[in-house]
Amino acid sequence: MKKTIVLTLITSAILTGCNSEEKHQTQAAIPAEKVNTTADFTASYNSINKEQLAQHIKVLASDEFEGRAPSSKGEQLTLDYLTKQLTAIGFKPGNGDSFLQAVPMVSIEASPEMSLSIGDKEYQYGHDMVMGSSRISDFEQLKDSELVFVGYGVNAPEYNWNDYEGLDVKGKTVVMLVNDPGFATKDPAVFNGEAMTYYGRWTYKYEEASRQGAEGAIIVHETAPASYNWSVVEHSWSGPQFGFVRDDLNKGRVAVEGWVNVDVASEIFDKAGLNFEQAKTQAAKGSYHVDMGDLTASVTVNNTVKESVSYNFIATLPGRTKADEHILYSAHWDHLGKDTSLEGDQVYNGAVDNASGTGALIEVAEAFAKLPVTPERSITIMAVTAEEQGLLGSKFYAANPIIPAAKTVANINMDALGVNGRSSDVSVYGLGQSELDNFLTAAAKKQGRTIAGDPRPAAGIYYRSDHFAFANIGIPALYAKSGKTPVDEATKALRAELKETLGKCYHNLCDEYSEQWDLSGAVEDMQAFFEIGYELSNENVWPQWSKTSEFKR
Repeated sequence: MKKTIVLTLITSAILTGCNSEEKHQTQAAIPAEKVNTTADFTASYNSINKEQLAQHIKVLASDEFEGRAPSSKGEQLTLDYLTKQLTAIGFKPGNGDSFLQAVPMVSIEASPEMSLSIGDKEYQYGHDMVMGSSRISDFEQLKDSELVFVGYGVNAPEYNWNDYEGLDVKGKTVVMLVNDPGFATKDPAVFNGEAMTYYGRWTYKYEEASRQGAEGAIIVHETAPASYNWSVVEHSWSGPQFGFVRDDLNKGRVAVEGWVNVDVASEIFDKAGLNFEQAKTQAAKGSYHVDMGDLTASVTVNNTVKESVSYNFIATLPGRTKADEHILYSAHWDHLGKDTSLEGDQVYNGAVDNASGTGALIEVAEAFAKLPVTPERSITIMAVTAEEQGLLGSKFYAANPIIPAAKTVANINMDALGVNGRSSDVSVYGLGQSELDNFLTAAAKKQGRTIAGDPRPAAGIYYRSDHFAFANIGIPALYAKSGKTPVDEATKALRAELKETLGKCYHNLCDEYSEQWDLSGAVEDMQAFFEIGYELSNENVWPQWSKTSEFKR
């Protein structure tokens, strides 16, 4: 029997949460013996250490855990490990009497035995292109589907931009650029300038192509605007791709969606009598689309479809006086699993991404557990599934929250912590979104650090990890990590030594634990995150979104 997930729309009335009177009520006096002293806080703060973090990473990113793919042996080992660790320090099940929230999903794996035919040439899977389907079916295809270039594939009324204006793409395959027009122009008056908006995300582009009625959707990969190289596409979009089971079996999605590399794009534009670079330039000037001559695309996608259940892990340290109000720490426990078709190393260990963040959850939780007096508000630890598949675990939780959004004070998300030493600054992705920045600024100042903005605004990082799902239901969400300025020459030298390796290992087999790493910067980040949660857990403060944040409404 098919399981159906109902993604409930949560109204703004619910999201507003406590009224201003409730938010700013006067705190009752607490007996002195029920307040943690400065020494108590400091002891817990200092208990966060790199030796324990390293041990957690080594276990979670070991070959035994097989890359922690959803619905795998690696998932079960990960959930068992989290249960053991959080139970040992006194955290309670966060979902009634269970540590788990079931997330029904479907796995769709496209056979790599396919080729994409455009014009008189066959393009090969992996090297030239990666194609697949989000439809829950064994077979999908494009057959002589007309190609249309739709610029950035954006329909954004608030920016007076619609690449589909006056265009009927039913039965056709749209070809589009990655990122959004602001990246190309660097003009802050165009979208958000170099800082990516959600319109630049691949998820949005496929969704919009589907809404427009297209039969296929192809994104042109370029390293700079995508913020990752082609190998990330090759490894991340091949193998099992997870999604939700819906009533229409995802028939509302385009039949085939995928990527081509920039060399292939240049070639097919030439075949269409167009110049790729000129088309890019035109696409950045305003709403734009153009037929690609008589070119058509054909490809057959044979899928292996499996329904499964994966799990979010949720543990809570109940608050002493306000147990229904929660500080939520999150990280995704999943990675890409293993590829048995490879010779030699087959495991995508995901040490940085995101054994580091999962281990950090345990460390921060333990710091709270060591406080002699339990905080007034509850501390909740959430390790979510299927982040690598499009934030599925956090999206499911957001649609089916165990803790009402109105009772969730804040979310602090930890994803891919720094492993290359201490920084004199803290990079805040989405700086200026909420008042949580103020709490981080104060915590960082005590460490002798300053706050910096997003070092890679074009990458749209704020829309690419699990805090985004929580922000979408109104929960102020913070995502930050050690910045780009090393504290000393030794750290600068280490970063130069590790730079190439860390860059090429993102979503690759080599993302493994290394004894070369210096986790001292990650420790400072965790300590700052602990302090923010500590302050919020003993206050009546409810951090607010800034007036300019798109999440305020």
